[in-house]
Amino acid sequence: MTVGKLQQQASQYMCSLKGSLLTLAILTLISFTYLSINSLQSSSSSSPSLSPLASGSVVKQLQRGTDIETETDTDTDAETKENGKSFDNEMPDLYHQPQIFKLNYEAMERNFKVYIYPDGDPNTFYQTPRKLTGKYASEGYFFQNIRESRFRTEDPNQAHLFFIPISCHKMRGKGTSYENMTIIFQNYVESLIAKYPYWNRTLGADHFFVTCHDVGVRATEGVPFLVKNAIRVVCSPSYDVGFIPHKDVALPQVLQPFALPAGGNDVVNRTTLGFWAGHRNSKIRVILARVWENDTELDISNNRISRATGHLVYQKRFYTTKFCICPGGSQVNSARIADSIHYGCVPVILSNYYDLPFNDILDWRKFSVILKEQDVYRLKQVLKNISDDEFVALHKNLVEVQKHFQWNSPPIKYDAFHMIMYDLWLRHHVIKY
Repeated sequence: MTVGKLQQQASQYMCSLKGSLLTLAILTLISFTYLSINSLQSSSSSSPSLSPLASGSVVKQLQRGTDIETETDTDTDAETKENGKSFDNEMPDLYHQPQIFKLNYEAMERNFKVYIYPDGDPNTFYQTPRKLTGKYASEGYFFQNIRESRFRTEDPNQAHLFFIPISCHKMRGKGTSYENMTIIFQNYVESLIAKYPYWNRTLGADHFFVTCHDVGVRATEGVPFLVKNAIRVVCSPSYDVGFIPHKDVALPQVLQPFALPAGGNDVVNRTTLGFWAGHRNSKIRVILARVWENDTELDISNNRISRATGHLVYQKRFYTTKFCICPGGSQVNSARIADSIHYGCVPVILSNYYDLPFNDILDWRKFSVILKEQDVYRLKQVLKNISDDEFVALHKNLVEVQKHFQWNSPPIKYDAFHMIMYDLWLRHHVIKY
């Protein structure tokens, strides 16, 4: 009986102990939940909500809080000290989600890997760009930058994305016809598919190619399975010709090298309301010239400014103008947009169906004026309705984003190359295999 009582008491004690531990666990869980909710509420006023793209490792980084700063590269810390201000205080209004951009960007720098297919003849139109000058220079700069960057890996098993290194611009420079260009591109891609196993894992969803020349864009459209599945990094991102914004990337068309230095705090010198000069090679440009070429406040010319007029007269006009009109030409894009940004002249985007470069990162309405083509008839009134204070704010923000529309060799943090890589980094998160 004594032994039985002892066993019964021991059993009761264990049940009591389990009950106490369970109660303690429940109280602990409630406490942590309460503290977490308070923490989220206290930070919600200053921190933007997470976008679907800020997932996986980035969410973990957000949860770790201050640990992120200790993992940042030392050159980033040096750059921050040199600038004299932190990223969060530098341009908080220019990005849709500045804090998420900062975290995602740092994750990209640490982790992003791209495999470049080694196949092809380097002496013709594979691997190397045609040149690093002119309005299609963005294509050449990307080819050079990616080969020399930290993102390149020689191990395809480590790669997040695969780069198809064929330059349509270089083919165009060698006089290759559009028809032959399409055949060459198709044969090259099919050879990669046959030789390597990587395309078939996702039907090419984790592959990308880069082309800035409009002929190159049309040539790749002759390979439907490539356009449908792979990521297109192109300078002609028009919605009405098959550009898919959530998959493809808008490559900024930058006419480099720039002939004159970047525009800065020269607001008082900008006395002309608006400026445009160029060829009438699109319907919107014809209308723009016809309606406004004789206006006294808008400087509109229906032809390129002749070099005989003087040295760099065209470029110098950007320094004295508040708003530079950027109508679409034969394509919706124009190198004039990057010119305007570089010279500190607020761009007026006058194109339909145009996915602007870095549109998912930058808030273009903070440093440009965006109009539909039908707004050309009220262009002057729209610009005159922008107050001096509003213009100063637009111009200040414009100067801040200049670094994003500059190609460098070697590339520099936050420049055009890194912004394109960031866009690719975001897109790789939605690829499952």
